[in-house]
Amino acid sequence: MNRAIRHVWLAAVAIFAVLLLALTSIMFFQQRSLAADPWNTRSLYQQFGKDRGPILAGGQEVARSVPTDGDYAYQREYTDGEVYAPLTGYFSPIYGATGLENAMGEQLSGDSDSQFYDRVVATLSGNQPSGASVEMTVDPQLQELAYSLLNGRKGSIVALEPSTGRILAMVSSPSYDPNLLASHDSAGVIEASQRLNADVNQPMSNRAIAGNLYSPGSTFKIVDLVAALESGDYTTDSTIPNPQNLQLPNTSTTLPNYVGGNCASRTEADLEFAFNNSCNTPFAQIAMDLGQDRIRQTAENFGYGQDLSIPLTVTPSTFPTDLDDASLAMSAIGQYDVRSTPLQVAMISSAIANDGVLMRPQLIQEVRSSDLSVIDSFRAQQMQRSTSADVANTVTDLMVSSVDNGIARGAQVPGYSVAGKTGTAEIGASGTSSSWFTGFAPADNPQVAVAVVYDDIPAGQSSDATANAQQMFEAVLNG
Repeated sequence: MNRAIRHVWLAAVAIFAVLLLALTSIMFFQQRSLAADPWNTRSLYQQFGKDRGPILAGGQEVARSVPTDGDYAYQREYTDGEVYAPLTGYFSPIYGATGLENAMGEQLSGDSDSQFYDRVVATLSGNQPSGASVEMTVDPQLQELAYSLLNGRKGSIVALEPSTGRILAMVSSPSYDPNLLASHDSAGVIEASQRLNADVNQPMSNRAIAGNLYSPGSTFKIVDLVAALESGDYTTDSTIPNPQNLQLPNTSTTLPNYVGGNCASRTEADLEFAFNNSCNTPFAQIAMDLGQDRIRQTAENFGYGQDLSIPLTVTPSTFPTDLDDASLAMSAIGQYDVRSTPLQVAMISSAIANDGVLMRPQLIQEVRSSDLSVIDSFRAQQMQRSTSADVANTVTDLMVSSVDNGIARGAQVPGYSVAGKTGTAEIGASGTSSSWFTGFAPADNPQVAVAVVYDDIPAGQSSDATANAQQMFEAVLNG
């Protein structure tokens, strides 16, 4: 009998131990995941019952919470929603949060560890805790200009401050209105989401940092140029064969030279002529001479292959592996399987502009609690040294020559020295291309580095990428 009682007692202790462990796990280890579960309606009522902090640009609210009738006390409202949607994202009772609404969600809702004291004070005083405000680094005038320049066409513009890494503008087009998804009209939100997701132009994709990455085209020749100069095998006086068509090794394929400039006028070219006119065959030969490892390492020195948070998650740009010479030749002109975000292309120009030092891109200027005390503020951080100052200065000179004397002359700004590089990348067999410009200004004291890209430009049509970059430069320099 005693033995049976002992077994029952041990079983009861085991059951209580299991229950205690389960409760401990739920309360301490699963708390955040359960709170974030989209099926947790209590969490939804709590989140939308809070006065969530605003997101600001240039001191102006571009996202804020407004009181509302109905099940939830507050609804998110977006000013100039399409201009800022790729940055702010949306805060929806149906679909949760994206963009900064997600990445800075704890600060905006007042739930971050740094706001613990504010929550205690609010609770003791009987007030509803308010979220922190998040100020972005973007310049509202530059952001709005960039969005208007794209004019609804598929593409992206990114502008960086080279010396700090501040993101001055980041737009993706076409865009969408986040108010449609923040509404408390569930049927309307679901209909809007289905329509936006079915749109072949993918308006909810942030082309600046994610989505289907681009072939960078001839903007990648900046990387080739750095690799060539760093190797010691090439100088600005070096001459390279410049055939109109280059037979790719072990294939029946030929790589044609760029036909839009003066490449056909010389059978040999120095680096300045090849870069000014964006000649393909010299850069393909340089890459095959240097080898894929050197080209890949140079690309990685500028940020390729690296995870990056701004704090939005940036899809890593990639340079392919296990290349034969033919594939390497195509990769050297920014095609084959090279894939880049516009942010990455802007980072290359930014590093060259900053004497070879790549600063970590950042979208957040400041976070302030509801009483306006500073919780966190921007601090410029060096990401890595991409190349030496001497090489960066030589590349700068060649980029200036490309604008002064080459095919990038459309980026000229009267009274200023501008550095730049154009690029075109064919998209499969569709007959369309991605069209690029990247560069910085003024070349002798850089204030802004930009990357502009258009998607799916039909053959023979102008993309306006260079002209748009010129207007971005002009706005900063004469603003």
